[in-house]
Amino acid sequence: MGKRIALIVLVALAVAVPTAAEDGRPERRRPAKERVRARPPAAWDKATEAVFFDDAFNTLEGERPDFAGLIAGSKAAPDGGSMEPAATGRASGGFKWSTLVSPDTLADEIKDMKSVVAKAVASASDFKGGGYEEARNGFSAIALAFGVIAAHDGDVRWKKDAEQARDLFARVGFNCKVGTAQSFAEAKTRMADLEALLEGNAIEATAEREEDFRWSQVAARPALMARLETSDAVVSGATASKEEFNKQVETFLHEVEIVAAIGEAIQQSDYEYHDDDTYRGYAAAMRDAAVRAREAAQKSDYDAARTAVGELKKSCDTCHGDYRS
Repeated sequence: MGKRIALIVLVALAVAVPTAAEDGRPERRRPAKERVRARPPAAWDKATEAVFFDDAFNTLEGERPDFAGLIAGSKAAPDGGSMEPAATGRASGGFKWSTLVSPDTLADEIKDMKSVVAKAVASASDFKGGGYEEARNGFSAIALAFGVIAAHDGDVRWKKDAEQARDLFARVGFNCKVGTAQSFAEAKTRMADLEALLEGNAIEATAEREEDFRWSQVAARPALMARLETSDAVVSGATASKEEFNKQVETFLHEVEIVAAIGEAIQQSDYEYHDDDTYRGYAAAMRDAAVRAREAAQKSDYDAARTAVGELKKSCDTCHGDYRS
């Protein structure tokens, strides 16, 4: 009887004791066993040793990345969104695209470049005989315009199709580096797309579209430099005299806005020299001079326009002296 009572008491006590989950106290665990790691060898074989630097700090160049700053910067993005220009409608340096180029100029640029491309792809013989270079320049200018439209903070025509158009015309511009049957066929197809878009139809979606957008893929530098040379000729002629300026003020305004847009675009990530402070300084100087020329044109101020064009030419000439091979 005594043994039976003792057993009942022990069972009752066991039931009455709360578990770790019931009273909120952490459950006691056995101390984890210390991991025993393999010891490094006393000496490496020559093949393995050759893979590593003797001292990485003597080999690496530049300052260490500011990871803390990068993390803080990413947290500063509003609503967890990206701070990339294409996502926010802002260009680098805090500018809005509307401070550089108007919706009308972007639409007119695409229409103007249509005639350039149409002439270049009129026939296979003309295209292969040198027209492919004009097609490349024209398609690249169109791609840049659509790239800015996609990122623009204003209400611009074709905005809903801009990303698709940007990628398609960028690709054909790149492929028109050579005059082949394949590049001619693609150019004709893209020309048909451009005509359809100008007539109010949407571009048919394609699985080839690049989701990972990079500004450096929109237009190659040589094509943009060719576009700048065209602008240079126009603004030089328009500022030759006050009379010419008054006649060509609208054309002048168009060209300096395109120059400003190019000056901003070539500073974006992945473009060659985009991380070179000197180069970015030249590009920014070109952009800012073009903006001053734009403001002068809007006021019909010939003297201010001529001064701004002089600054614009100076920035271009200095940059070419340092970077043109």
